[in-house]
Amino acid sequence: MRGPDAESIIADAAERFGQEKLALAASWQKETAVLVDLVRRHAPGARIFTLDTGVLFSATYATWRAVEDRYGITVEAWRGDWIPGLWATDPDRCCALRKVKPLQAALEAADCWISGVRRDQSPDRADTPELDWDERHGLWKANPLAAWSEADVWEYIARHDLPYNPLHDQGYASIGCTHCTLPGAGREGRWAGREKTECGLHAPA
Repeated sequence: MRGPDAESIIADAAERFGQEKLALAASWQKETAVLVDLVRRHAPGARIFTLDTGVLFSATYATWRAVEDRYGITVEAWRGDWIPGLWATDPDRCCALRKVKPLQAALEAADCWISGVRRDQSPDRADTPELDWDERHGLWKANPLAAWSEADVWEYIARHDLPYNPLHDQGYASIGCTHCTLPGAGREGRWAGREKTECGLHAPA
């Protein structure tokens, strides 16, 4: 049993906060495929945005376009500052400029944001709640798939024939920027060879 129903979590958030104050962060992982579909079914007035670092994989940009075509929507694109080569010398600052800062701007008009974090993705995410106050960003955060397994995600994608990032079929379990992502299980392909495991978007305050 995978726990609280994701559809209910999204529908309840839409009722509590208002659809126009609900924002889904699209990371273009497989979880995004599920969440976009659920949001369009249960909170069609919610915003959907992505953090476009400018160095996403071509397959990621293609997935983005495929999702927009599937649902007839335009996903908001938010970009931060780019310093050439910073990803190699100071990846934490690179993520702060290209992801964390634009996320803060994207969330200014929201009262609750939706992410695809799941408990089984990493030890750091093992205690992820379905809904909690996000102290760092000053609003509520919903994680409708927190209790889902990877198999649950793939089953939903197959059942609804959803477009998903084809890099998953090439050994990329977790997908980020071209500079910092390699094939690997779980999150081991992210910032491979470094102690870094998170970009900062989901770090506690």
